[in-house]
Amino acid sequence: MNTYSRRLRYFFSGQHFSDGVRTTVAILLPALLLAQWGHFDLGLTVSTGAVCVSVTDTPGPAAHRRNGMLAALAMVLVTSLLTSVAATSVWLLGLEVGVLSFGCTMLLVWGARAGAVGTAGLLNVVLMLAHPPTLAQALPHAGLLLLGGLWYAGLAMVTYQVRPYRPAQQALGECIHAVARFLELKAKFYNPATALDSDYRELVAQQVVVNEKQEAVRDILFRTRQIVNETTSTGRRLVLTFVETVDMYERVTAGYYDYAAVRDSFGRSGVLPYISTLIRHIATELDHLGVAIQANRPYDGVGPDLSDEWMRLQARISALDTDAEGNTRVLKKILVNLRDIIRRVGNIRRYFDESLAPANVPSRAAEHTRFVAHQEIEAQALSQNFTLKSGVFRHSVRMTLACLVAFAIAEGLWHGQHNYWILMTVTIMLKPGFSLTRQRNQERIIGTLAGGALGAAILWLVPWTEVRFGVLVVFMIMAYSFQRTVYLATVIFLTAYLLIMFSFLGLSYIGVAEERITDTLIGCAIAFSAGYFLFPSWESEQLTDYMAAALRANLAYLRQLANRLAGRPLPPHEYRLLRKNVYVSEANLAAAFQRMLTEPKSKQHHPTETHEFVVLNHILSSNIAALTGTLREAAPAVPPFAAEGRRALNSAATALQKSLSCIAPAATEPSPELPPTAPDVPADADDKSLLEQLTFLQKVSGDIGKITEVLVK
Repeated sequence: MNTYSRRLRYFFSGQHFSDGVRTTVAILLPALLLAQWGHFDLGLTVSTGAVCVSVTDTPGPAAHRRNGMLAALAMVLVTSLLTSVAATSVWLLGLEVGVLSFGCTMLLVWGARAGAVGTAGLLNVVLMLAHPPTLAQALPHAGLLLLGGLWYAGLAMVTYQVRPYRPAQQALGECIHAVARFLELKAKFYNPATALDSDYRELVAQQVVVNEKQEAVRDILFRTRQIVNETTSTGRRLVLTFVETVDMYERVTAGYYDYAAVRDSFGRSGVLPYISTLIRHIATELDHLGVAIQANRPYDGVGPDLSDEWMRLQARISALDTDAEGNTRVLKKILVNLRDIIRRVGNIRRYFDESLAPANVPSRAAEHTRFVAHQEIEAQALSQNFTLKSGVFRHSVRMTLACLVAFAIAEGLWHGQHNYWILMTVTIMLKPGFSLTRQRNQERIIGTLAGGALGAAILWLVPWTEVRFGVLVVFMIMAYSFQRTVYLATVIFLTAYLLIMFSFLGLSYIGVAEERITDTLIGCAIAFSAGYFLFPSWESEQLTDYMAAALRANLAYLRQLANRLAGRPLPPHEYRLLRKNVYVSEANLAAAFQRMLTEPKSKQHHPTETHEFVVLNHILSSNIAALTGTLREAAPAVPPFAAEGRRALNSAATALQKSLSCIAPAATEPSPELPPTAPDVPADADDKSLLEQLTFLQKVSGDIGKITEVLVK
């Protein structure tokens, strides 16, 4: 199975495609059935309710999805009745748009799913503006919307009950796929033809993706009681495989070396291409495992034997003509790291052997739930955010003003048949951060133009009604499958299927396309202007918080290394929690940096130095992980910890603490002393290796301090 076919299998067996099919069925079926009985308009209203509720059905535990959909049902019912009353006057309607746009956006203080509930309410209001019901029709119309929402929620919950493990399998498969891609990028570092700076940019960007996928799996696995309590073989294997995947990812990130020096020393030996090839083959094998888990199919391993390939690489390295043992030490470290990764790939392969799953494992729900964030719905959180210091409050004010402008233009200056598209564009395009608003605007404009051309081409080239309907269904599935991953694709397919749908209603697709493009341009202009001029949120203003979080996480990571060197045990779950905090903080920092690069040049703060800060933190945590992994394998014995090494470790901790004090002086707490250790001991070869690694940690920490001084100026 080549790369292209694997990507297709990942897509068609993934949760996004499943959600796309379910959403399409939930929207299309009511309209088609009622159209057969001559009530297409009623069917369209039922489908509208399904559309609104589907907004809250984002990936996560089934209980959270259910609660989100129930809240959306209540929101749809309330906004439907309010809009029916407000539609008696354009002034009341404008007041409702202003109040609801503010109130629904403020729901973001309780998290993304609560924010999606607010989006569902706003979407319902906007869609109702096309044909507002009269007061006499208010209750029947609200009932039809409620019916559509219940239909979607019921269909979704039945799917979860019939296949309870599918979301977890799909999320785990996507996580393994992201780690495989990360490993594939690591192979580039052994290719002298690539630029290291570019390689690091790609690697850091993929680190963000891996963190997102790992958080998604944690959210599903550790919040779902049936899986956490491990009452079934499938649940146990899912948890164990995920833990093994994260441990393997640690080994992948721990495999950091001075790649420039490695290229200089061994570029002419011819061994680096073989290392790169083996890493790519490991990534391919891992990718095969991920797609098999995601598709819930048996694994049919057809790749090369990784162990044999590793042994051939070992023979090549041993055959190198070296004058000193130290010349090939780094290559031997690479070999050891790759051997461990291959072993863990084999452990992941055990997912498909049910007989190897341990039985009667005691519940570890309390331990697992420590790895997921908890969002409590507290009323006081809303009042606490009624200040301009709150990003959610500023965004809510921004959204309110933008929606009022869009409503005024649609009602007073632009009298298109579907002028509510202007308001809809604003509500979808305007995001809390300017970088995402700008990106969405670009994708919306390009996607609308491309989708309009695609839809017009289909209508012009395909005269057969049945074929057009088949294309419409395919475009709907694609649009809803990509809505959380590739927004540009969603806009293209959404625009095309809307043109085809309106052609079935007897409207001129040319006129609809022109109006769609015009409304999109107006709405995007309003959203872009609001994001730039109204309480703009620049990523450079938030970067210091992310930098401080990364430094705190690495400091804690460094202290656990010092504890281990001092002979103190560290419970596995405590260590994994520290490791998770490092991954999350570094991914958040990298994501913020990437968003900053999409903002205007004048708003970017030291982009070159910030990139260096991101890379140095990644190098630091990778080396701490490498040292910790070596010490964990050596347990219970601990190598001698000479005084010189302790001084290097103390110096590294002091440098990190100083950097943290520069970035966040008000929130910095005094750093606790590193644990004492045994008296100085004679140094042997292993001691020298350990000392070299600790000295390198000291150097990287010092470099971080130098970059920090530049960034805070």
